[in-house]
Amino acid sequence: MWSGLAGLAEVFKRVRPQLLTFRDERGVELFDLPDAPRPDPDTPALPRFLPEYDNLLLSHSDRSRFFEGDLVPKGWVGNLLVDGTYVGSWKIERSKGSVRLDIELGRKLPRSDLDEVTAEGSSLLNFTDPTVAQRDVRVVLQS
Repeated sequence: MWSGLAGLAEVFKRVRPQLLTFRDERGVELFDLPDAPRPDPDTPALPRFLPEYDNLLLSHSDRSRFFEGDLVPKGWVGNLLVDGTYVGSWKIERSKGSVRLDIELGRKLPRSDLDEVTAEGSSLLNFTDPTVAQRDVRVVLQS
């Protein structure tokens, strides 16, 4: 789905002996390199600030694993994932001498997750605006 390439079945048939295979929850066959790192399945995923039109949400034919209940993105804005699940959106607001990361959550998060989101948000601003002295992360719960 993500690559748009057709005819890969023949390629995978040739390299199959060099790959490990797995099955997902739906029985779909998955391939991986034998020496690739694979964390324990119960390892939580760190918060991720996905940019607009990010390939992660665009490229999956079944996006349901990223969404819980009826909480889905409002459009193609910056999306926030916590433990691999969509929890809200984000955008950066800039003004002269300051920058603010606005995070709008679609559901309440436990304090530990909220602390991780805020820390990761600060890291994002350090990356995007390293020379701006006044940086702020603001989190609101959408109504």
